[in-house]
Amino acid sequence: MTPCVEVSYFSDVSSEKIALLGAIAGLTIFLGLPLGRLRHPALRLKVFLNALAIGILAFLFAEIFVHAIEPVEDALKEAANEGGSWSTFVGLASVALVGLGAGLMSLVYYDRWLAARGQRLPGIGPGAAVATELRGTSSLLATPGRRLAMLIAVGIGLHNFAEGLAIGSSAASGAISLAVLLVVGFGLHNATEGFGIVAPLTTDDERPSWAFLALLGLVGGGPTFVGTIIGQSWTSDALSVLFLGLAAGSLLFVIVQLLKVATRLGHSELMMWGLLGGLVLGAGTELVVAVAGL
Repeated sequence: MTPCVEVSYFSDVSSEKIALLGAIAGLTIFLGLPLGRLRHPALRLKVFLNALAIGILAFLFAEIFVHAIEPVEDALKEAANEGGSWSTFVGLASVALVGLGAGLMSLVYYDRWLAARGQRLPGIGPGAAVATELRGTSSLLATPGRRLAMLIAVGIGLHNFAEGLAIGSSAASGAISLAVLLVVGFGLHNATEGFGIVAPLTTDDERPSWAFLALLGLVGGGPTFVGTIIGQSWTSDALSVLFLGLAAGSLLFVIVQLLKVATRLGHSELMMWGLLGGLVLGAGTELVVAVAGL
């Protein structure tokens, strides 16, 4: 049948149901989180999971960066060839640069602040957290692994907010079937992101609680739901570019940290297999999103 029949089939989907679908797309991130509770994993498993996370996040960074630049490129082409506004191009380019810089440098300075307290993030690794660091503390971010996992969750959450905007705006424009397809694609994509979040936790001596894993899931996946709600009523290229830029900058920082961990762990051949596996996982789930034309 024609495409218009397909749209009418979904035309009775309410805003509440679209928001629920957005929540489901974000919360599939919980599927990979239980790996964070592995008890004393073997060194080779640590190497593989860390490399798998690097591969997933590297693919995610590339995807986010491309999506952040696309509106800037479109604005440039319109200004140069179609009589568009140069101020629109300059504005979007500035927003992208500010977002990328803020996402990256805010974590750099946060790392410096932690270093002043003797808790520098790059200390993550087997045996890196000495007993004196952990004794007498009940903080949710008491170990380097937990702090890095939270930073990864924040970066992914910023990205998922932008994904939620895409779901919500598609539904608001009447393309309900497109919105549903995006939910399926993003849901599969987010399921792999859970592995990326918890990989640093396997280097900690102390297992994280289920409550902490739930918090990581809400930070990483919850913004999809929020973005879906906002996207149904209001969105803009500038808002999307800003959050994609923030996500790209923060993920660039944590990828560098995970690479430092990989260097300490050794087993370079196994690391490369894990890296390849992460890239394949990321690319595989992105193919589903590509079917939607996004």
